[in-house]
Amino acid sequence: MTSACANSVGRPRAFDSELALEKALNVFWRKGYDGTSLSDLTEAMGINKPSLYATYGNKEQLFLKAIEFYENRPCSFFLPALEKNSAYEVAEYMLLSAAESLADDSHPQGCVIVQGALSCSEAAESIKEALIAKRLDSEAKITARFIKAQKEGDLPNDADPAALSRYLGTVMQGMTIQATNGSCAQGLREVAELALLAFPKPVASLSRAN
Repeated sequence: MTSACANSVGRPRAFDSELALEKALNVFWRKGYDGTSLSDLTEAMGINKPSLYATYGNKEQLFLKAIEFYENRPCSFFLPALEKNSAYEVAEYMLLSAAESLADDSHPQGCVIVQGALSCSEAAESIKEALIAKRLDSEAKITARFIKAQKEGDLPNDADPAALSRYLGTVMQGMTIQATNGSCAQGLREVAELALLAFPKPVASLSRAN
């Protein structure tokens, strides 16, 4: 996707707005919302301030667009996880994929949504609230998937879909902190595998075991 931005002088030049958005995401990811200046963004994106405002809006709007881009990257594992055949496979795919992604050194470590909400100042309260809303929305989607699994007989009747969703979120948020502290993918996988021990196995596999 390309669009045109105007230089302060001379003819407009074309730029890849999606690539520029990815560069903005990486700056926000490394420095946090409060720690990122407009100069940081324009330098990384290769555009001037009028072009930034014309294409993305203000800094807050750019950040939210960058978060939307982050959620929809091809390497994002959240939505593919929800498509797995069983609730256990959903949890397994989500936790093991998080272990790989959070420690991937091709981008800043951790999860920008979790880290952004933790580091926002009072002046950026609207950003903090938006990130919290995104986390709650993800939690609600996982809960809905687990309710569906329970209705299909995949989860035991005594399982609590909402509690299981919060459990996954809590583990992944903890893994995010570990990743920002330097934990490698293998270390995070070990945490994920331990967490899976507490997750209910598919009802069919329990029946076969008995």
